[in-house]
Amino acid sequence: MLAQEIIRAKRDGQALNEAQINHFVRGLVDNSWSEGQVAALGMAVFLRGMGRDEAVLLTRAMMNSGRVMRWPDMPGPVLDKHSSGGVGDKVSLMLAPMVAACGGYVPMIAGRGLGHTGGTVDKLEAIPGYTTTPDPAKFDQIVRSLGCAIIGQTADLAPADKRFYATRDVTATVESVPLITASILSKKLAAGLEGLAMDIKCGNGAFASTPEFARELAESIVAVAGGAGLKTRALITDMNQILGTDVGNSLEVIETIRYLKGEHREPRLHEVTLALCAEMLVLGNLAADTAAARLKLQAALDSGAAAEKFARMVVALGGPADLMERPNAYLTAAPVVKPVAAPRAGVVTTMSTRDLGVAIVELGGGRRKAGDAIDMRVGFSEVKPVGTRVAAGEPLALIHAADDAAVDRAIASYLAACTLGDADVAATPMVMAEVG
Repeated sequence: MLAQEIIRAKRDGQALNEAQINHFVRGLVDNSWSEGQVAALGMAVFLRGMGRDEAVLLTRAMMNSGRVMRWPDMPGPVLDKHSSGGVGDKVSLMLAPMVAACGGYVPMIAGRGLGHTGGTVDKLEAIPGYTTTPDPAKFDQIVRSLGCAIIGQTADLAPADKRFYATRDVTATVESVPLITASILSKKLAAGLEGLAMDIKCGNGAFASTPEFARELAESIVAVAGGAGLKTRALITDMNQILGTDVGNSLEVIETIRYLKGEHREPRLHEVTLALCAEMLVLGNLAADTAAARLKLQAALDSGAAAEKFARMVVALGGPADLMERPNAYLTAAPVVKPVAAPRAGVVTTMSTRDLGVAIVELGGGRRKAGDAIDMRVGFSEVKPVGTRVAAGEPLALIHAADDAAVDRAIASYLAACTLGDADVAATPMVMAEVG
């Protein structure tokens, strides 16, 4: 079978069969397909599309391109969640211990920051000693004993996807719904899951900027996951403003700790976290419906059980034993903190959320290119959400930066990304739609 004939078939709009897709995926792993051939097929799929059956075949083939985790004799359901990425999205950090406290087992393999969006792995690496690359046996042991562990992607899970994504990233073929679907699900299926909750972010700070694109992606993921044997529900959630009150790696870990301890729960962040956790409990038959699941989850928060799970996970992966009691002793503060003063009285009417994510990267809190070091200290805190009425000079947020020049640039960027008006703004629902 020739690579160019498979490319020709897709170029001409034909559906690829299992043998052709398996040939391509083997070529990704053993390098028998050149970069040019991989790019050509990616572009052919981008332009011609893929049917659901093709997407299922591609997903399964990429899943089986490396190690597939198994969880024999697990005493409860193996569950996970995936987000399409946002600004201030620290939901995974709360969600894993909350679900674990309710009887689920969450082997979460998370990602690093991509573009203007933050990464769960980067946030956890702000914790001194926390290792995101334990050996497989230790990961298995922690998940089984505690119910959750959050680590980074390993090279042996879905290696075909890693190469294909890298090529798509530099050939303008990332925004293909079937290819996004296969990329996400191949890694989740390789983790040996029984149920998956998808968080499809939608809005000006999200990859899916329109409701139409978000729904198309959600429906594709739910259908292809079902075809591959993984029960999945998707929520389309609002990303037209920062999620929570803090953005930046150390700052988001502190907000997570305060959330789990009940000291501070921003309403939109609390709602999306509860909604996704509830879907996971229902998928795992740990609750009869989402209403019952929410009660169970709130009890896990109120009793301190979820906070204890997080604390134990941090210790098991090398972090400090008293992080929950003394977070500021371990999560280094930025040397310069200055308020963003409102230029006039009014109501925060809009946020250009993507621009605020870019401002975090410019502060050093994200990567301009792969391999860049991250300044864990920088970011925004005490962010005033859309709909907040402020007086002239009142802080819209606090900027945490490495020096005075950086903080002044970030203040200018923040003001440019926020609009103040005079009329009150109606609240938008956090969960915009449900699919599955």
